[in-house]
Amino acid sequence: MRSLKASEFKAKCLAVLDDVDRTGESVTILKRGRPVACLIPVPLSSARCPQETLAGTVEILGDIIRPVLPASAWEANRQKRR
Repeated sequence: MRSLKASEFKAKCLAVLDDVDRTGESVTILKRGRPVACLIPVPLSSARCPQETLAGTVEILGDIIRPVLPASAWEANRQKRR
């Protein structure tokens, strides 16, 4: 993994982005010698939109329509006292 000082990254940002895209190699950005960010390539996917990558990853465990709390627990349903 390659690393760059923040000042060097700032000066060469577009070139660094092109390198990450071309090589697939991540780049760590350093500020005062300490890693503060990591620039990674976007994973290739055949999905047309990000939500398609989640297909098949959800498991329904119960009733998804019924409210979790009974109506009496809702503040809006409580009668106001005068």
